[in-house]
Amino acid sequence: MTRDLYIDGLECSNFDREVLEELRDGNISCVTPTLAFWENAAETMDALGRWRDLARDNADLITIARTAGDIESAHATGRTAILLGTQNSSPIDDRIRYVELFHDMGLRVMQLTYNNQNAVGGSCYEPTDSGLTRFGREVVREMNRVGMVVDLSHVGERTGIDAIEASGRPVAVTHANPRSLYDHPRNKGDELLRALVANGGVIGLATYRNISGPWVSSRARWCDMVRKTVDIVGIDHVGIGTDLSRKSGEAELEWMRRGRWTRTPQYGAGSATNTGKAPKVEWMSSTRDFPALARSLSADAGFTDEETAKIMGGNWLRFYRDVL
Repeated sequence: MTRDLYIDGLECSNFDREVLEELRDGNISCVTPTLAFWENAAETMDALGRWRDLARDNADLITIARTAGDIESAHATGRTAILLGTQNSSPIDDRIRYVELFHDMGLRVMQLTYNNQNAVGGSCYEPTDSGLTRFGREVVREMNRVGMVVDLSHVGERTGIDAIEASGRPVAVTHANPRSLYDHPRNKGDELLRALVANGGVIGLATYRNISGPWVSSRARWCDMVRKTVDIVGIDHVGIGTDLSRKSGEAELEWMRRGRWTRTPQYGAGSATNTGKAPKVEWMSSTRDFPALARSLSADAGFTDEETAKIMGGNWLRFYRDVL
Protein backbone atom coordinates (compact mmCIF):
# COMPACT_ATOMS: atom_id res chain seq x y z
CA MET A 1 0.00 0.00 0.00
CA THR A 2 1.44 3.38 -1.06
CA ARG A 3 1.74 5.70 1.93
CA ASP A 4 0.81 9.37 1.77
CA LEU A 5 -1.04 8.93 -1.52
CA TYR A 6 -4.13 11.07 -1.04
CA ILE A 7 -7.03 11.15 -3.51
CA ASP A 8 -10.09 13.40 -3.49
CA GLY A 9 -12.81 11.67 -5.50
CA LEU A 10 -14.65 14.89 -6.40
CA GLU A 11 -14.54 18.66 -6.08
CA CYS A 12 -16.54 21.42 -7.72
CA SER A 13 -13.99 24.14 -7.00
CA ASN A 14 -12.97 26.96 -9.35
CA PHE A 15 -9.36 25.98 -9.90
CA ASP A 16 -6.63 28.57 -10.33
CA ARG A 17 -2.95 28.65 -9.37
CA GLU A 18 -3.77 29.25 -5.71
CA VAL A 19 -6.17 26.29 -5.48
CA LEU A 20 -3.68 24.09 -7.32
CA GLU A 21 -1.04 25.07 -4.76
CA GLU A 22 -3.45 24.02 -2.03
CA LEU A 23 -3.64 20.58 -3.65
CA ARG A 24 0.12 20.27 -3.47
CA ASP A 25 0.26 21.63 0.10
CA GLY A 26 -2.18 18.85 1.04
CA ASN A 27 -0.14 16.18 -0.77
CA ILE A 28 -3.08 15.40 -3.05
CA SER A 29 -1.98 12.85 -5.64
CA CYS A 30 -5.24 12.96 -7.62
CA VAL A 31 -8.46 14.96 -7.72
CA THR A 32 -11.53 14.88 -9.95
CA PRO A 33 -12.84 18.37 -10.79
CA THR A 34 -16.32 19.07 -12.18
CA LEU A 35 -16.36 20.16 -15.83
CA ALA A 36 -20.15 20.08 -16.26
CA PHE A 37 -23.38 20.18 -14.30
CA TRP A 38 -25.87 21.04 -17.08
CA GLU A 39 -23.45 21.84 -19.90
CA ASN A 40 -23.87 20.37 -23.38
CA ALA A 41 -21.18 18.84 -25.58
CA ALA A 42 -19.70 22.08 -26.92
CA GLU A 43 -19.62 23.74 -23.50
CA THR A 44 -17.91 20.69 -22.00
CA MET A 45 -15.33 20.70 -24.80
CA ASP A 46 -14.64 24.32 -23.86
CA ALA A 47 -14.04 23.17 -20.28
CA LEU A 48 -11.72 20.40 -21.48
CA GLY A 49 -9.77 22.98 -23.45
CA ARG A 50 -9.49 25.29 -20.44
CA TRP A 51 -8.13 22.41 -18.34
CA ARG A 52 -5.49 21.68 -20.97
CA ASP A 53 -4.46 25.34 -20.84
CA LEU A 54 -4.37 25.24 -17.04
CA ALA A 55 -2.25 22.08 -17.08
CA ARG A 56 0.25 23.59 -19.53
CA ASP A 57 0.50 26.79 -17.49
CA ASN A 58 0.94 24.90 -14.21
CA ALA A 59 2.90 21.84 -15.31
CA ASP A 60 5.04 22.05 -12.17
CA LEU A 61 1.93 21.37 -10.06
CA ILE A 62 -0.49 19.22 -12.08
CA THR A 63 -0.84 16.80 -14.96
CA ILE A 64 -3.99 15.48 -16.63
CA ALA A 65 -4.40 11.75 -15.95
CA ARG A 66 -5.89 9.19 -18.30
CA THR A 67 -4.83 6.00 -16.47
CA ALA A 68 -4.08 4.78 -12.96
CA GLY A 69 -0.43 4.69 -14.00
CA ASP A 70 -0.60 8.44 -14.69
CA ILE A 71 -1.80 8.96 -11.10
CA GLU A 72 1.11 6.93 -9.75
CA SER A 73 3.56 8.86 -11.95
CA ALA A 74 2.16 12.18 -10.74
CA HIS A 75 2.55 11.02 -7.14
CA ALA A 76 6.15 9.94 -7.79
CA THR A 77 7.03 13.34 -9.29
CA GLY A 78 5.34 15.45 -6.62
CA ARG A 79 2.44 16.64 -8.76
CA THR A 80 -1.35 16.23 -8.65
CA ALA A 81 -3.08 14.13 -11.28
CA ILE A 82 -6.27 15.71 -12.60
CA LEU A 83 -8.84 13.03 -13.42
CA LEU A 84 -11.37 14.95 -15.49
CA GLY A 85 -15.05 14.38 -14.74
CA THR A 86 -18.60 15.70 -15.05
CA GLN A 87 -21.58 15.61 -12.70
CA ASN A 88 -24.07 14.83 -15.44
CA SER A 89 -24.30 12.90 -18.69
CA SER A 90 -25.59 16.08 -20.39
CA PRO A 91 -22.30 16.47 -22.36
CA ILE A 92 -23.07 13.44 -24.53
CA ASP A 93 -26.26 15.12 -25.82
CA ASP A 94 -28.11 11.77 -25.74
CA ARG A 95 -25.68 10.38 -28.36
CA ILE A 96 -24.14 7.01 -27.52
CA ARG A 97 -21.06 7.62 -29.71
CA TYR A 98 -20.16 10.75 -27.75
CA VAL A 99 -19.14 8.59 -24.77
CA GLU A 100 -16.13 7.31 -26.71
CA LEU A 101 -15.38 10.72 -28.20
CA PHE A 102 -15.27 12.37 -24.77
CA HIS A 103 -13.13 9.52 -23.48
CA ASP A 104 -10.73 10.15 -26.36
CA MET A 105 -10.58 13.82 -25.28
CA GLY A 106 -9.64 12.84 -21.73
CA LEU A 107 -12.90 12.59 -19.79
CA ARG A 108 -12.63 9.76 -17.27
CA VAL A 109 -15.56 10.19 -14.83
CA MET A 110 -19.22 10.80 -15.70
CA GLN A 111 -22.13 11.01 -13.29
CA LEU A 112 -25.23 9.49 -14.89
CA THR A 113 -27.62 12.22 -13.69
CA TYR A 114 -27.34 15.45 -11.80
CA ASN A 115 -30.39 16.77 -9.95
CA ASN A 116 -33.01 16.03 -12.63
CA GLN A 117 -34.38 13.07 -14.52
CA ASN A 118 -32.65 12.71 -17.88
CA ALA A 119 -32.55 10.24 -20.77
CA VAL A 120 -30.28 7.93 -18.74
CA GLY A 121 -32.28 7.61 -15.53
CA GLY A 122 -33.75 9.18 -12.40
CA SER A 123 -32.26 11.67 -9.97
CA CYS A 124 -32.29 11.50 -6.19
CA TYR A 125 -34.57 14.57 -6.13
CA GLU A 126 -37.30 13.25 -8.41
CA PRO A 127 -40.47 12.24 -6.51
CA THR A 128 -40.53 9.00 -8.53
CA ASP A 129 -37.31 7.29 -9.56
CA SER A 130 -37.81 5.80 -13.04
CA GLY A 131 -34.76 3.55 -12.81
CA LEU A 132 -32.11 3.18 -15.49
CA THR A 133 -33.60 3.60 -18.98
CA ARG A 134 -32.82 1.49 -22.03
CA PHE A 135 -30.54 4.29 -23.21
CA GLY A 136 -29.00 4.37 -19.74
CA ARG A 137 -28.04 0.71 -20.02
CA GLU A 138 -26.38 1.43 -23.34
CA VAL A 139 -24.47 4.32 -21.79
CA VAL A 140 -23.26 2.21 -18.86
CA ARG A 141 -22.09 -0.55 -21.20
CA GLU A 142 -20.29 1.97 -23.39
CA MET A 143 -18.60 3.59 -20.38
CA ASN A 144 -17.47 0.12 -19.33
CA ARG A 145 -16.10 -0.57 -22.80
CA VAL A 146 -14.01 2.58 -23.11
CA GLY A 147 -12.91 2.71 -19.47
CA MET A 148 -14.87 5.58 -17.88
CA VAL A 149 -16.01 5.72 -14.25
CA VAL A 150 -19.79 5.36 -13.78
CA ASP A 151 -20.62 7.81 -10.95
CA LEU A 152 -23.90 7.35 -9.04
CA SER A 153 -23.62 10.25 -6.59
CA HIS A 154 -26.80 12.11 -7.56
CA VAL A 155 -28.89 9.30 -9.05
CA GLY A 156 -31.99 7.89 -7.41
CA GLU A 157 -31.80 4.64 -5.47
CA ARG A 158 -33.50 2.49 -8.10
CA THR A 159 -31.45 4.03 -10.91
CA GLY A 160 -28.28 3.42 -8.91
CA ILE A 161 -29.05 -0.23 -8.21
CA ASP A 162 -30.06 -0.76 -11.85
CA ALA A 163 -26.75 0.80 -12.99
CA ILE A 164 -24.73 -1.46 -10.71
CA GLU A 165 -26.56 -4.50 -12.07
CA ALA A 166 -25.99 -3.33 -15.65
CA SER A 167 -22.30 -2.61 -15.18
CA GLY A 168 -19.61 -5.14 -15.98
CA ARG A 169 -17.04 -3.05 -14.09
CA PRO A 170 -17.00 -1.55 -10.57
CA VAL A 171 -18.89 1.73 -10.22
CA ALA A 172 -18.49 4.61 -7.79
CA VAL A 173 -20.36 7.00 -5.56
CA THR A 174 -17.73 9.75 -5.67
CA HIS A 175 -19.25 12.12 -3.10
CA ALA A 176 -22.05 11.08 -0.73
CA ASN A 177 -22.58 9.44 2.66
CA PRO A 178 -24.68 6.53 3.95
CA ARG A 179 -28.33 7.47 4.37
CA SER A 180 -28.54 5.28 7.47
CA LEU A 181 -26.08 7.67 9.14
CA TYR A 182 -27.64 10.92 7.89
CA ASP A 183 -31.05 10.85 6.22
CA HIS A 184 -30.80 13.04 3.13
CA PRO A 185 -32.00 12.32 -0.44
CA ARG A 186 -28.45 12.75 -1.74
CA ASN A 187 -27.10 10.00 0.52
CA LYS A 188 -27.19 6.31 -0.32
CA GLY A 189 -29.26 3.53 1.23
CA ASP A 190 -27.73 0.35 2.57
CA GLU A 191 -29.19 -1.77 -0.25
CA LEU A 192 -27.38 0.29 -2.86
CA LEU A 193 -24.20 0.27 -0.79
CA ARG A 194 -24.32 -3.52 -0.47
CA ALA A 195 -24.70 -3.77 -4.25
CA LEU A 196 -21.79 -1.34 -4.67
CA VAL A 197 -19.57 -3.59 -2.54
CA ALA A 198 -20.59 -6.73 -4.43
CA ASN A 199 -19.68 -4.90 -7.65
CA GLY A 200 -16.23 -3.93 -6.28
CA GLY A 201 -16.99 -0.22 -6.08
CA VAL A 202 -16.03 2.63 -3.77
CA ILE A 203 -17.98 5.34 -1.94
CA GLY A 204 -16.18 8.65 -1.49
CA LEU A 205 -17.41 10.14 1.77
CA ALA A 206 -18.26 13.84 1.57
CA THR A 207 -17.46 16.67 3.93
CA TYR A 208 -20.23 18.85 2.43
CA ARG A 209 -22.22 20.16 5.38
CA ASN A 210 -25.71 19.83 3.88
CA ILE A 211 -25.43 16.06 3.40
CA SER A 212 -23.29 15.38 6.48
CA GLY A 213 -25.26 17.05 9.28
CA PRO A 214 -23.69 16.66 12.73
CA TRP A 215 -20.91 14.41 11.40
CA VAL A 216 -18.93 17.47 10.26
CA SER A 217 -19.06 19.20 13.66
CA SER A 218 -15.43 18.16 14.15
CA ARG A 219 -12.73 16.22 12.35
CA ALA A 220 -12.93 13.47 14.98
CA ARG A 221 -16.71 13.19 14.56
CA TRP A 222 -16.37 12.86 10.79
CA CYS A 223 -13.76 10.13 11.29
CA ASP A 224 -16.32 8.35 13.46
CA MET A 225 -18.68 8.46 10.47
CA VAL A 226 -15.91 6.88 8.40
CA ARG A 227 -15.62 4.12 11.01
CA LYS A 228 -19.37 3.47 10.90
CA THR A 229 -19.31 3.43 7.09
CA VAL A 230 -16.52 0.85 7.16
CA ASP A 231 -18.80 -1.23 9.40
CA ILE A 232 -21.42 -1.10 6.61
CA VAL A 233 -19.30 -1.63 3.48
CA GLY A 234 -15.89 -2.84 4.63
CA ILE A 235 -12.46 -1.21 4.69
CA ASP A 236 -11.77 -1.82 0.99
CA HIS A 237 -14.71 0.23 -0.30
CA VAL A 238 -14.37 3.60 1.47
CA GLY A 239 -12.58 6.64 0.10
CA ILE A 240 -12.93 10.42 0.29
CA GLY A 241 -14.86 12.72 -2.05
CA THR A 242 -14.98 16.04 -0.24
CA ASP A 243 -17.30 17.92 -2.65
CA LEU A 244 -15.22 20.99 -1.83
CA SER A 245 -16.15 24.16 -3.72
CA ARG A 246 -13.17 26.49 -3.29
CA LYS A 247 -13.71 29.92 -4.85
CA SER A 248 -17.26 28.97 -5.82
CA GLY A 249 -19.83 31.64 -4.97
CA GLU A 250 -23.51 32.47 -5.35
CA ALA A 251 -23.43 32.59 -9.16
CA GLU A 252 -22.01 29.07 -9.32
CA LEU A 253 -24.50 27.87 -6.72
CA GLU A 254 -27.38 29.34 -8.75
CA TRP A 255 -26.14 27.52 -11.87
CA MET A 256 -25.82 24.20 -10.03
CA ARG A 257 -29.33 24.46 -8.64
CA ARG A 258 -31.29 26.00 -11.51
CA GLY A 259 -29.29 25.57 -14.70
CA ARG A 260 -31.44 26.50 -17.67
CA TRP A 261 -34.37 24.28 -16.80
CA THR A 262 -36.40 26.39 -14.33
CA ARG A 263 -37.34 29.92 -13.24
CA THR A 264 -38.42 28.79 -9.77
CA PRO A 265 -36.34 28.69 -6.57
CA GLN A 266 -34.33 25.48 -6.21
CA TYR A 267 -32.40 24.54 -3.09
CA GLY A 268 -30.38 21.51 -4.17
CA ALA A 269 -29.07 19.81 -1.04
CA GLY A 270 -30.39 22.74 1.02
CA SER A 271 -34.00 23.61 1.80
CA ALA A 272 -36.42 26.52 2.05
CA THR A 273 -34.98 27.21 5.51
CA ASN A 274 -31.40 26.66 4.31
CA THR A 275 -31.26 28.55 1.03
CA GLY A 276 -27.71 29.83 0.71
CA LYS A 277 -24.28 28.36 0.28
CA ALA A 278 -23.51 25.87 3.03
CA PRO A 279 -21.16 27.28 5.68
CA LYS A 280 -17.56 26.20 5.33
CA VAL A 281 -16.44 23.17 7.32
CA GLU A 282 -13.62 24.68 9.35
CA TRP A 283 -11.45 21.58 9.55
CA MET A 284 -11.76 20.91 5.80
CA SER A 285 -11.68 24.39 4.34
CA SER A 286 -9.24 23.32 1.61
CA THR A 287 -7.25 20.28 0.59
CA ARG A 288 -4.41 21.52 2.79
CA ASP A 289 -6.31 19.72 5.59
CA PHE A 290 -5.82 16.22 4.16
CA PRO A 291 -2.69 15.34 6.21
CA ALA A 292 -4.48 16.30 9.44
CA LEU A 293 -7.41 14.12 8.39
CA ALA A 294 -5.08 11.16 7.89
CA ARG A 295 -3.66 11.66 11.38
CA SER A 296 -7.18 11.85 12.84
CA LEU A 297 -8.26 8.61 11.17
CA SER A 298 -5.48 6.90 13.11
CA ALA A 299 -5.58 8.85 16.37
CA ASP A 300 -9.33 9.41 16.75
CA ALA A 301 -10.93 6.53 14.83
CA GLY A 302 -8.32 3.89 15.57
CA PHE A 303 -7.55 2.84 12.01
CA THR A 304 -4.20 1.16 11.41
CA ASP A 305 -1.66 2.79 9.10
CA GLU A 306 -2.62 0.35 6.34
CA GLU A 307 -6.34 1.02 6.79
CA THR A 308 -5.77 4.78 6.80
CA ALA A 309 -3.76 4.51 3.58
CA LYS A 310 -6.67 2.68 1.93
CA ILE A 311 -9.21 5.33 2.96
CA MET A 312 -7.00 8.29 2.06
CA GLY A 313 -6.33 7.09 -1.49
CA GLY A 314 -5.40 3.44 -1.82
CA ASN A 315 -8.95 2.25 -2.42
CA TRP A 316 -9.50 4.86 -5.12
CA LEU A 317 -6.24 3.89 -6.83
CA ARG A 318 -7.20 0.21 -6.86
CA PHE A 319 -10.63 1.14 -8.23
CA TYR A 320 -9.07 3.28 -11.00
CA ARG A 321 -6.80 0.38 -11.96
CA ASP A 322 -9.90 -1.79 -12.36
CA VAL A 323 -11.93 0.72 -14.36
CA LEU A 324 -9.80 3.13 -16.38
